[in-house]
Amino acid sequence: MMSASKSRIEGLDLLRGIAIALVLIRHAWPEAIGTAGIVGVVSFFALSGYLITGLLMRDIRQNGRVRYGRFYRNRALRLVPPLVLALAFFAAYTLIVNPLDDRGDVARSVIVGLTYTMNIPFDHGSPALSHLWTLATEEQFYIVWPLLLALGVRWRKLRWLVIGAAVASLVVCGATIVLAAPSVGKVYTLPTSWAIAMIIGAAAKLGEARIERSLTPLRRTWAGALGLAGLLGLSLLPEAKGSPATYLILAPAIAILTVALIMQLKTWGVLPSAWLRPMLALGTISYAAYLWNYPIVMWLGERPFEPARAVLSIVLTIVAATVSWWAVEVPAQKWKERLDKRARLTGELATESAPVARQHHS
Repeated sequence: MMSASKSRIEGLDLLRGIAIALVLIRHAWPEAIGTAGIVGVVSFFALSGYLITGLLMRDIRQNGRVRYGRFYRNRALRLVPPLVLALAFFAAYTLIVNPLDDRGDVARSVIVGLTYTMNIPFDHGSPALSHLWTLATEEQFYIVWPLLLALGVRWRKLRWLVIGAAVASLVVCGATIVLAAPSVGKVYTLPTSWAIAMIIGAAAKLGEARIERSLTPLRRTWAGALGLAGLLGLSLLPEAKGSPATYLILAPAIAILTVALIMQLKTWGVLPSAWLRPMLALGTISYAAYLWNYPIVMWLGERPFEPARAVLSIVLTIVAATVSWWAVEVPAQKWKERLDKRARLTGELATESAPVARQHHS
């Protein structure tokens, strides 16, 4: 079991495994299942919205506010070390081997990757890092969403704020589609295109108590089964980045199906079957696998489907992601846990000393 934290829910790591598997297969066999990559990425977005909202709301309930410094510190410890490792290897490999003839773009590409601006429409440099637009989209959500949640709680208008955010995200997405027409495919990597997926995941977390009251064990099982079947079914559709329906209909549908699957998988603190362990392991290293896979595919060469090349790209991705997990992700997680423990001890000491201080001044 590859876990740096005892608090991980194996069912949700399984969902990560399913999502990253769809992305890896799409990159390896682009002609086979065109929409699998979109399904995988949007599932990650929905899960991210669900989990981040849970963390933020717990912070608000326990402390009366969002502790922004702690939140962004934890996000950085989780996301930045694997990114730095992947970018360092990209820079070294490109400078030495230069397989894509993009040595001159290394500095620009690394800066764009580190600043989470790959989804902003300008010259980003190497195509090997173009997949980092998804990280940029999530990071920008992490900047805006905590502020909106805090305002919604303070004004006691959380439900209306979420509804407004969902409507606004679709309106802005629609506007960018109109502006980009007839080249609708250009909006695929823009910051305005996928926020609805994260908002749907967030809404599911905020409405979780109500959802839970409506779920019997049988309904939960059916929801999970329909969610999984729906995601896999949508993965078989032809890719349609140039269709407005991809952004305004398909993305919300994928997010809703992902939420249905989350409602089942979140109850699996431990997986019910050992047969699911390989997918669980893949989910555990899913972030690093996403970072490494597209550059590896590009470096192996973009050619029509070749079984050996496709399998090699996945094997190399898993090897690189496993090294990243043990080399940087586990140490970073342990460092985070030490910082959290130190903060708790500091808080407890401050609480214990407070009555003494009041007594002294009485």
